Amino acid sequence: MSEIEELRKRRMQELMQQQAQQEMQQQAQVQEVDSQLKFIMAQILTPDAQERISNIHLANPDFARQVEVMLVQLYQAGKLPKKVNDAQLKEILIKLQSQKRETRITRR
Repeated sequence: MSEIEELRKRRMQELMQQQAQQEMQQQAQVQEVDSQLKFIMAQILTPDAQERISNIHLANPDFARQVEVMLVQLYQAGKLPKKVNDAQLKEILIKLQSQKRETRITRR
């Protein structure tokens, strides 16, 4: 029985090490994507627009990420001007907000 228990312990340790390595790889990938995204945003946006996106990150990180991904896609497709200024970013944000459905709860 002791051999079986030792094998189980070894296997559990191996699995835990593999899981830890996978988590570290995922974190490294996320950091790499974030750094690439920041680099591209610096090329796409004016400083005012970058500040607006960073403020949106504080309030709603998921929405900000969605906007950044959309901007990168538009940039890669060649559909953006050289730099997006704050006014243009506001227009894009308004369009995205209007596309979302509003959920209203009414009480009777």
